[in-house]
Amino acid sequence: MRVEDLKGQTIAMAVSGGLDSCTITRWLTDHGLRVVALTADLAQPDEANVQDIRRRMQLCGAAEAAVVDGRAALARAGLEVIQGQARYEGGYWNTTGIARYVTVATLLPEVRRRNIKILGHGATGRGNDQVRFQLAANMLAPELAVYAPWRDPAFLASFPGRKEMIEFCEHEELPIKATLEQPYSTDANMLGLTHEAGRLEFLDTPAQFVTPEMGVYPHDAPATPERFSVRFEAGVPVALNERPEGVVEAFLRANAIAGRHGVGIGLHTVENRFVGIKSRGVYEAPGMELLGRCYDFVLQLILDRRARTVFDDLSMRLGRQIYESYWYDLASTALRRAIGEFTRLATATITVELYKGNVAFISAADAPHSLYTDASSMEAVGEFDHTDSEGFVRVLGVSARVLHAGRQVQDA
Repeated sequence: MRVEDLKGQTIAMAVSGGLDSCTITRWLTDHGLRVVALTADLAQPDEANVQDIRRRMQLCGAAEAAVVDGRAALARAGLEVIQGQARYEGGYWNTTGIARYVTVATLLPEVRRRNIKILGHGATGRGNDQVRFQLAANMLAPELAVYAPWRDPAFLASFPGRKEMIEFCEHEELPIKATLEQPYSTDANMLGLTHEAGRLEFLDTPAQFVTPEMGVYPHDAPATPERFSVRFEAGVPVALNERPEGVVEAFLRANAIAGRHGVGIGLHTVENRFVGIKSRGVYEAPGMELLGRCYDFVLQLILDRRARTVFDDLSMRLGRQIYESYWYDLASTALRRAIGEFTRLATATITVELYKGNVAFISAADAPHSLYTDASSMEAVGEFDHTDSEGFVRVLGVSARVLHAGRQVQDA
C-alpha cells in the first residue's frame, strides 16, 4: 500500500510515542489522512506515564489518540514464554516479539469499534516486527488492510534514516526524545528492553555501552547476595518471597529484584533475523531471566530423560515460532498445548541466591510431581540395588563389542 492510495481515509496507527510514531503521524496527516493513534499499555519502563503518549500524538496531528491496557495480556504471554523456555538462538527471551502479538490483539477491538479498515505500524522494512504486525493482523483480522510507511517509496524518499526523521521533527517542533547524538534505539515493555542500531551496529562497541534502564550491570550490583523464592503452582508464579502476587505484579516485582542484582542485564546477541540478515541486540530482561531460571529448576525435577528431550524440542520450536511471527498459527497452538502437559506438573517452591548477575540454586521444596529420590545416593539407602546393574551393563556391552568388530570404533 502507498500513501497516495489512502488520502482522505482514516488509519489506525499502532504507536509507541517515539521518533517513528511522531514522524509517521505528522507525515500521514500532511498527506491527507485522518490518523487515530492507538497505544498498548505494556507497562513500558521508559514511560513515566504512558498516558503522556496520547498528548504527544495529538501534538503530532492525530485526530484521536487512545491508550489501551495490555498489561495482563502481556504478562500471560510472557508466562507462556517462560513455561516453554522459548528463547531464540539460545539467549533472547523473545520479549519484543511476543509483545507485538499482544499489541495487535489489544488494539483490534478499538480499531473495529471505530469501524476503521486500515491498520498501520512503524516497523522497519529490514526487521522482524513488520512481519509480526502483518501476520498477526492477517490471522486475527483478515478484513483489515495493513499499511507500513517504511515500505512506502514516498516515505523512504523523505526519510532515508533516523537523521532525516529527527531533523523533520525538530523543524516541525514535534515532541520527540530522540536526538542526533542518541547512540542507539530502544524498544520497551514490561518483559524487557531491546537496544539496537546506532553505535551498537559496530561490533567493537561493548554491550556495556548501553545505559541499563531495568537495573544495573553485574559489576555495579551490591556486594551482598540476596535470597529469592518463588512458588509455582501448575506453572504459575503465585508467590514471591512468600508474598502472594498476581502475574503482572510478579513480573514487575521480579524485574526490580533481579535488576538490582544485574540479572538479565546487558545480554549481547548477534542473531539471525527472519528476513535473512544478521542484527545485533543488547537485551534487558531481568524478571524473565530470574523467573525463567527458577522455572527450569522445577523442570529438572519433573522431567525424565524422554520427557526432557521432547520438551527441549518443543521449546526450541516455539522460540522460533515466536521470533518468526507465527504465535497464532496451528503449529504454535499445538506446541503450546503440548507444553501444557508439562506445565500442569510444574509445582514447587524454588529458592535461589542472586549475586552480581548470577542466579544460584539454594533449595527446592514442596514439589509433588518431582521424580528426584534417594535412588542415586552413594549411601546404603533407596531401592536401587547396585548388583542389578550387572545385567544392564552386560547387555549394553554386546553392542559395544559389535562396534569394535565392525571396525567402527576410532582407535584412541
